[in-house]
Amino acid sequence: MTVTPDDLELARRRLSGIAKPTPLIRSETLSRLIGGEVFIKPENLQKTGSFKIRGAYNRIAALSP
Repeated sequence: MTVTPDDLELARRRLSGIAKPTPLIRSETLSRLIGGEVFIKPENLQKTGSFKIRGAYNRIAALSP
């Protein structure tokens, strides 16, 4: 399955107000290890404690009634 920019925009709109925004945080350790900047997105800060709410909610919202 190919994911298009339109698919991403649709998912973003579906998840608005459902999944809370999470910050991008620079990882000093990983950046040093690879010699470049590495940022992580801590999805464990979601209410559910994981990223799974995004995929699950988006998939269910895409189902036909």
